[in-house]
Amino acid sequence: MLILENPTVGDAMAQRIPGTLREVLGPHWEFTADGRHIEVRHPHRGTPYRPPRRPPSWRELLDCLETGFARDGAPRDVCLPLRWGRETELTISAVQALDPLLKDGQLRTHRSGFLPQPVVRFTGRRDAAGDLKDGFLTSFVNISRVQRVGDLHEYGAILDGWLTILSQLGFHARHLSINGSLSSWRRRQVEGITLRFRHLDRTLGDIVLLWNTEHPERLAVDLGSGLERLAWARTQERWHQLIYGSFTGAAPPTTLDAIRTATLLLGHGITPASRGAGGITRRVIGAIDRDAARLGVGALVREMYGYWSLFGVLRAPWPEIARAIEKEMRL
Repeated sequence: MLILENPTVGDAMAQRIPGTLREVLGPHWEFTADGRHIEVRHPHRGTPYRPPRRPPSWRELLDCLETGFARDGAPRDVCLPLRWGRETELTISAVQALDPLLKDGQLRTHRSGFLPQPVVRFTGRRDAAGDLKDGFLTSFVNISRVQRVGDLHEYGAILDGWLTILSQLGFHARHLSINGSLSSWRRRQVEGITLRFRHLDRTLGDIVLLWNTEHPERLAVDLGSGLERLAWARTQERWHQLIYGSFTGAAPPTTLDAIRTATLLLGHGITPASRGAGGITRRVIGAIDRDAARLGVGALVREMYGYWSLFGVLRAPWPEIARAIEKEMRL
């Protein structure tokens, strides 16, 4: 089947973005745009950053995000199921909530609004030893605002609202910047333009304007960050201490990451199997160092269970999850 394309849609959309953001964000930002790239920075960006004296708890951080998004017209929606089973076995991004609109020719989405979406990915950057670099995890919470939009002004307003929410979290505008390419990308039937936002020297996430290639009037926005990455930037804590607390150093980082991820998978009923989503659970548990976990995994599972329970009800209690991990490790 011949797919009709309009190669000028992405270019036209991109060229309108600088003007839209200037209008929405106002005169308190400096813009640099040369037709290919855009950068938005605060004029007083050189001032020092001071982290909070008392880092917020995960619950406090989540509640602040939920309140901020609700005030900006994006109330919290129910998370997507972790078992996806369509183009990917697991949910890897909240943007998958937009599949009906962007991929299936339907005028609806699976979810809309604020999603604190647990996801599993194996694409995190690693060092020469094979360990995940600071800022990366196999499982994390994709803080997202996903929704259909009517025009570019609404897209710009969502970015402006996000800057306000970041301010409420304690991020000052002078330490934030936005940059990206003013060129569209295409993946099958979906096109998009991605701009990234940073705090000091750390990338926090991105905002993506998306549309269906054959129906460019079907616009949507995926604004995304990571809850753990937000906390890291806000507190300036050491990465492993932030994620694992008192368990830091109790086992190799790969083992801690695997137990954290296995707790999420088993908590959602994805038990070890030879293939499919269960094959991912088996792969994750296989990364646990047996010697490091000789005394059991229960204490860390209980800790991670409390964390994942912030985002939805888990199917199994933590002792069953610990027993399932230890049983699989004996095979």
